[in-house]
Amino acid sequence: MPTRDVLTKADLAELRRSALGAADPLGVAADVAEAARQGRLEDPDDAGEALTLAAEIAQIRARPDAALRYADEALAAYPSADDPRAGVVRALRARVMFQAGGRDDEAMAELTALRPLLLTQPDAPAYISAALDAAGRSAIAETWLSEAVDTLLGERAGAVADPEVGPPDAPGVLFFLLQQRHRVRRNLNLPHDRQDDLADRLENQLVRRAAERQGADSDLLLWPRAEFDRLLAEHPELTDVYGPDWDAHRARLEKELVRLTSAGRTGLGVFRATVAGLDAFAGRRDGDPTDAAIRAGYAVEVSARPSSRVPWPPERNDPCWCGSGLKYKKDCLPRSRS
Repeated sequence: MPTRDVLTKADLAELRRSALGAADPLGVAADVAEAARQGRLEDPDDAGEALTLAAEIAQIRARPDAALRYADEALAAYPSADDPRAGVVRALRARVMFQAGGRDDEAMAELTALRPLLLTQPDAPAYISAALDAAGRSAIAETWLSEAVDTLLGERAGAVADPEVGPPDAPGVLFFLLQQRHRVRRNLNLPHDRQDDLADRLENQLVRRAAERQGADSDLLLWPRAEFDRLLAEHPELTDVYGPDWDAHRARLEKELVRLTSAGRTGLGVFRATVAGLDAFAGRRDGDPTDAAIRAGYAVEVSARPSSRVPWPPERNDPCWCGSGLKYKKDCLPRSRS
């Protein structure tokens, strides 16, 4: 837990990565919640996110009472329960009620109320289906996802043979619905159907577009130090792509982020990658992890996960985005000038 009185976005991002590995994760959750209650967040709008983090830690550590208390506080931090940002904590709250036992009807009522978000929010398919999966209700998730896909396809009927997937950096709702449905059906051992075929085609389309952009923009994948060393040990041909060592890798990312800022891009960040994740993605596509199209597709997959994103830039005195533990001003900030 950072010792500073005020928690920044960078602090919360670091805690999301490290809290479960701390000596006392529940203590971290309590401290984060207390910071939100006392108004010790640099951005007051982060209160809901901070309390949701506390609830997630408590839920993973099998403390349903604490998780529900934090989740209720997180909901109260948003303007209303219908705030788009509140969907994650509402699904988490349902998950905790399943976990606590005896509240399955309440949990299903909560998730049923969230069901319309499947048609409008790209991240809703993931957090709703995850809550149902955890409760052993994957068959319901498959039904809901299938019906949502049918609804969206019905709205676009006759428009195009393959629905628009969306740009590589912001895939559309249909793409995420199809991908989550594909995952759930695979876990249920259901046969491949036409919508699964469509999921594969849209993923191919997205990967192709991402690969076309690869020459212009970096994929902004951050390989933490241990992962970077493993990456080059297993795939030395990627040295030219990501750099000969970790310092060079971080310098390339910092310079690219500065370049994108100068070009007018905002809301930038990097995305934590793993060798296991890249290899698994390549395996699912029967491809080579060093292939540009495979790497571009993996970058799209990683960038779709909010938990993988590390915002950039941090404040000068905040922990560096690379995860070294040093202050930004002492670590990667000067790399853009080298």
